[in-house]
Amino acid sequence: MIGRGSSTRVLRVRNLQDFFRTSIDDVAARHQIDIDPHASHYVVNMLTLFSRSDVLYQDEGDYYGLKPLALMMADAADASSAEQRNQLLQRIGDVALFISGFFAESLSRKAVDIDYYIHMGGNAYGSLSDEVRGTFRGNAVAHVYRELAMKFQALVDVLNEISEGPGTGADRNLVRTFEVWRRTGSRRAEKMLRQQGVVPFPGKKPRQH
Repeated sequence: MIGRGSSTRVLRVRNLQDFFRTSIDDVAARHQIDIDPHASHYVVNMLTLFSRSDVLYQDEGDYYGLKPLALMMADAADASSAEQRNQLLQRIGDVALFISGFFAESLSRKAVDIDYYIHMGGNAYGSLSDEVRGTFRGNAVAHVYRELAMKFQALVDVLNEISEGPGTGADRNLVRTFEVWRRTGSRRAEKMLRQQGVVPFPGKKPRQH
């Protein structure tokens, strides 16, 4: 795991899947965030898979890396089959959750910020839930995708805390914290602002997704 700033923390774990499961459960319980166990299990498996670069990044011969979410959404719209479209929607949701959860700070230097990833990821999971509902296999997983869509912001907050580690909120960049709150309405960002003596102005309505 990578720490903040110029210092780097390397945390050795015996089982990455167990680490993610325990970390998500602990953070969610500490902040009283209710996450469906099946959705939590899905996120644990996704994080474990994405810890391998060959799963996270796409290799298309002349291109290797993460395709922009907008281009992935365009691919989903032009998909030749419902199965292909659903796979693309799932990848959009997964990539958006992973990046906004573990690399939120890097998004401040991008053309699109964390609110864009939350919006795209939540919409992708919501669309996927609607797409698969009514099919034999889909009935078993539609509620998981719906939960991921509805709790996307909360899950981002949970993953942000896991990625930063305990006790890192006190000296977090105040301007960036406020920007995250303004863009997303993150409860975690608001709590961190209040801990630093900043009360978000109630007249300013943060964006909701």
